[in-house]
Amino acid sequence: MTKKIVVTGIGATTPLGGTAEESWQALLAGESGVRALDNDWAEQYGLAVDFAGTAKVDPAEVLERPVAKRLDPSSRFALVAAMEAWADAGAPEVPSERLGVDWATGIGGLWTLLDAWDTLREKGPRRVMPLTVPMLMPNAPAAAVSMHLEARAFARTVASACASSTESIANAYEHLQLGLADVVIAGGAEAAIHPITLASFNSAQALSKRTESPETASRPYNVDRDGFVMGEGAGALVLETEEHALARGARIYAEVAGGGVTADSYHITANDPEGRGASRAVKLALSQAGASVDDVTHINAHATSTPVGDIAEYTALRKVFGERVDRIPVSATKAATGHLLGGTGAIEAIFAVLAVHHRIAPPTINLTEQDPEIPLTVSGEPQPLGEGPQLAISNSFGFGGHNAVIAIRSHD
Repeated sequence: MTKKIVVTGIGATTPLGGTAEESWQALLAGESGVRALDNDWAEQYGLAVDFAGTAKVDPAEVLERPVAKRLDPSSRFALVAAMEAWADAGAPEVPSERLGVDWATGIGGLWTLLDAWDTLREKGPRRVMPLTVPMLMPNAPAAAVSMHLEARAFARTVASACASSTESIANAYEHLQLGLADVVIAGGAEAAIHPITLASFNSAQALSKRTESPETASRPYNVDRDGFVMGEGAGALVLETEEHALARGARIYAEVAGGGVTADSYHITANDPEGRGASRAVKLALSQAGASVDDVTHINAHATSTPVGDIAEYTALRKVFGERVDRIPVSATKAATGHLLGGTGAIEAIFAVLAVHHRIAPPTINLTEQDPEIPLTVSGEPQPLGEGPQLAISNSFGFGGHNAVIAIRSHD
């Protein structure tokens, strides 16, 4: 029998705020987390882009110093978000063997790896830290969360580029359905704002170059959008069966009603222009939720602010919803946060959870002239979702042709 899987705790550290609540309130207020970088990278390396969605709060300021020193920034973000989500869920009493971790990252310990390489070249092998590999490995964030919470059911890692943490939440849904755990903490983290990624993405013509106005650079659906903006941070959700949550008297935000994961098998970086894989992921999520296209009341779009990507996603949505998609309130929250790569899906899942919980779709900032080829219902102001049952989908698509979608239903 299919179980209801509910969200009982959320935690986040983002360019908008150091907690989930701070990030949500800043999002509703139309704030931007994109800012000029506080370093000399642009001058030192001749970078064309000198801004990004840097974290509002340094995780090293939140964690105890000995803990932070042993973790790559991606793991620090993960641990901060997971600690908040766990406390928000009321620190449920659950046997360690029944507590699991489904985590994600797109890149992993980039800073640790490249700092170690610099140390090796400049100071020799004896100066390379013995913890370099445990800190740089992609499963390090999952391990850090697992060890902190003593989660022993499993500690799994997804690395599906920008679809990673949405896929981790879809996996958590399935793991709870299968009875592999009673409680799962799911999410993702990324700390990849580094000269090498900025240079690479810029070489690929993927980044916005709006250096004169960083806070307006991420502008999904705008006619003059010119690329995405890098972001960093983490998001975490505590998931459990409704039966387990009610038995312990937990507060329930919403229900994760289903997930869909597919592959394009088309191109390593480009979306399938016909949207076949992405549309199938949406359909799978709705099918698992036992829902129809007419039930969907809100969409948190992937919408990275690239000229091609935004249209490709719209094409996929039209395949699923037909003309009705143009009447569904849509939020493109990367306009405010930038693109957190492997961490972005978890952040946007939290925004979708809060949207159906509070019945309000967050605004899409920087939309001054909407692309007529993407006639979605998007607004620079929060959009009320009205009374009655709410069903949102949150989309994530990544390099390699990875597509992941989750369906989130209000819990009344």
